[in-house]
Amino acid sequence: MESLNNKVILITGGAAGIGRAAALQFADAGAHVVITGRREAPLVDLTRTHPQITYLVADVANPEDAVRTVAAIIERHGKLDVLINNAGAGAILSLADASAQQIRDIFDVNIVGPSLLASAALPYLQASRGLIVNLSSTFGQKAGAMLSHYAASKAALEHLTRCWALELAPRGIRVNAVAAGPTETAFLTERMGLSAEQADAVKADEATRIPLGRRAEPDDVARAVVALAGAMGNWITGQVLTVDGGLAIA
Repeated sequence: MESLNNKVILITGGAAGIGRAAALQFADAGAHVVITGRREAPLVDLTRTHPQITYLVADVANPEDAVRTVAAIIERHGKLDVLINNAGAGAILSLADASAQQIRDIFDVNIVGPSLLASAALPYLQASRGLIVNLSSTFGQKAGAMLSHYAASKAALEHLTRCWALELAPRGIRVNAVAAGPTETAFLTERMGLSAEQADAVKADEATRIPLGRRAEPDDVARAVVALAGAMGNWITGQVLTVDGGLAIA
């Protein structure tokens, strides 16, 4: 992975799950990784595990944090090569119960935040002929009851990916997405609001429906993210790479 040596990588929601796994893989490949998140303690914990990883406390749903985050990275490293829009929000939410605020909360994190952060990063990504990777979901392509607003936000993120790829290609910036299937993270309890018992039931059901017979580990998805930022991804843009054990086609 020589192509990643000394690259500067920004990963939102980088303290746990897929973001954490990607941060460690990038750092092991020689990149300088900056992770962000709302809670400082898990960010600090991860930075202690690798000297190439540093952190910023930032909330992707806060519009003011986008410019501040990018400015801090440029001050710290002088450049930005790769933006990974990994932070995500979701809810098990029926149409009958969906409130305006609940819908806004999902779209603020999954659509508005990545858009503003990408916009703030554009001059620096152009200078480095860099890359944006958006983390999507199988449910950006596959319908799911009680997931309509989460799924719609991911479908929108995938189409943003394609539109940005066309818009930014003249600047030398590539834009791709990784659509992750069910993954062994705390997303169901921390983001979807399920109890531990409910989450276990969902996990068991998903494992039976995934053709490869199991839920992903964070490293499974992170490898795809890192590969797109490496030499393999140099001629790839506007694509959504689905990493879900075959769930999308089942």
